[in-house]
Amino acid sequence: MQPIYHVVSAETWSTFDGEPTYEADSLRSEGFIHLSEQQQVAGVLDRYYQNVSNLLLLHIDPARLTHELRYEAASNGEKFPHVYGPINKDAVVGIDKIGY
Repeated sequence: MQPIYHVVSAETWSTFDGEPTYEADSLRSEGFIHLSEQQQVAGVLDRYYQNVSNLLLLHIDPARLTHELRYEAASNGEKFPHVYGPINKDAVVGIDKIGY
């Protein structure tokens, strides 16, 4: 299974140091955490993170997630992965720095 990805600021990610899970603000506001497939990452960065520095790209193994993963259509009809719960950190298999 191919990894899926999540963009997060380094500052936000650091607030979860020592915690077993990570929760994006969207989990509280929308009920899920936004993720992307590899080919969707560039578009997400262009749409939502232009001129934002100190970002991290989390590489997530979907088979390791402990909460439900669903692929759902965005407003443009493209399907994106969403996880309906916190991301358990043992599912994060890599982290890249972007926007530095």
